[in-house]
Amino acid sequence: MAYVISDSCISCGSCAGGCPVGAISEGDGKFEIASDTCISCGACAGTCPVGAISEE
Repeated sequence: MAYVISDSCISCGSCAGGCPVGAISEGDGKFEIASDTCISCGACAGTCPVGAISEE
């Protein structure tokens, strides 16, 4: 299962730096995870200061 970023995202960018495959990019108002690139490692979830990232 790919990870997703909820609307709680504060666009700090912490998650993007923690993604080993570069699946996270800045979207419209929040960061987004490309589900076709995400390897479901969960590295991004541990970097989010507001807990906006969860497994889909």
